[in-house]
Amino acid sequence: MLFGSKHVNLTRKLPDFEYIEKELLRTGVTKVQLWHEYCEECRITGEIPYQSTQFNELIHQHLMQKKATMTLEHQPGETMMVDWNGKTMNIINPSDGTVHKAYLFVATLPWSGYTYIEAFLSMNEEAWIEAHVNAYRYFNGVTRKLISDNLKTGVTKNTKDELILNKTYAELAEHYGTAIIPARVRKPKDKAAVEGTVGIITHKIMAKLRDKQYFSLYELNKDLHLQLKEFNDTPFQKKEGSRSSYFQNEQTYLLPLPKSPYELAEWKVATIPSNYHVFIDGKYYSCPYQSIGKKADVRITKNMII
Repeated sequence: MLFGSKHVNLTRKLPDFEYIEKELLRTGVTKVQLWHEYCEECRITGEIPYQSTQFNELIHQHLMQKKATMTLEHQPGETMMVDWNGKTMNIINPSDGTVHKAYLFVATLPWSGYTYIEAFLSMNEEAWIEAHVNAYRYFNGVTRKLISDNLKTGVTKNTKDELILNKTYAELAEHYGTAIIPARVRKPKDKAAVEGTVGIITHKIMAKLRDKQYFSLYELNKDLHLQLKEFNDTPFQKKEGSRSSYFQNEQTYLLPLPKSPYELAEWKVATIPSNYHVFIDGKYYSCPYQSIGKKADVRITKNMII
């Protein structure tokens, strides 16, 4: 009677779970930051917030009910991982019956698992660059980071003290506004998503096509892309949805494609002669006369020489 009831019913404001789930997918957003924003909202409205521990537990329970994952190793639209498949396929030359190897390029968005594959007759720089351009076109957007292996076609040197990218590969990254992050040497977890996908593709796509004969790269890629669509559309075993359905959400987080695709460039060094014209691929190109005797870096694409 003197001190009143010890049990006071305090109604606390529930977090907006849908909003929080969406915000956590954005780059740099943390639960601590969202809790502070939630507390500020409660202060403005005069409601009582949950403490941070309870707040985190409520979010965890909500996501468990939706079979979502709170330990987000990857953010949507953040990373594209690329690699060559270790297995090859065969293309038969119809004129003489000779067999040529076809190498499979694989690009994966680790958040959704959405994947792109394409076969090439070489793993040279031209194929490497073309594969990236086609992957970005397929995803209809660009990730903020690009994780690749330490292939000489992309990375000239990668040590703990120094990173030197292939000039053309660095140009491609600049054109698309992405950052190249080579996988650390002897650190397979850096590319675990794409290496896991490579293994799945070997068993689920290449195995299905193993008894077919191909007489052109076009035929092979046509079948690969049909199998790829089925692969991306196949429902997950341990969670709802598929790679394609997850990608529909992830695509909104991708950066837009540039107005034109990147063109592979060949670099040459030319010494400017006394007539201040450099001779490139059978033609003369003028230079400022002040540059006579100096060396110039010449950038050559299909449509332009700079």
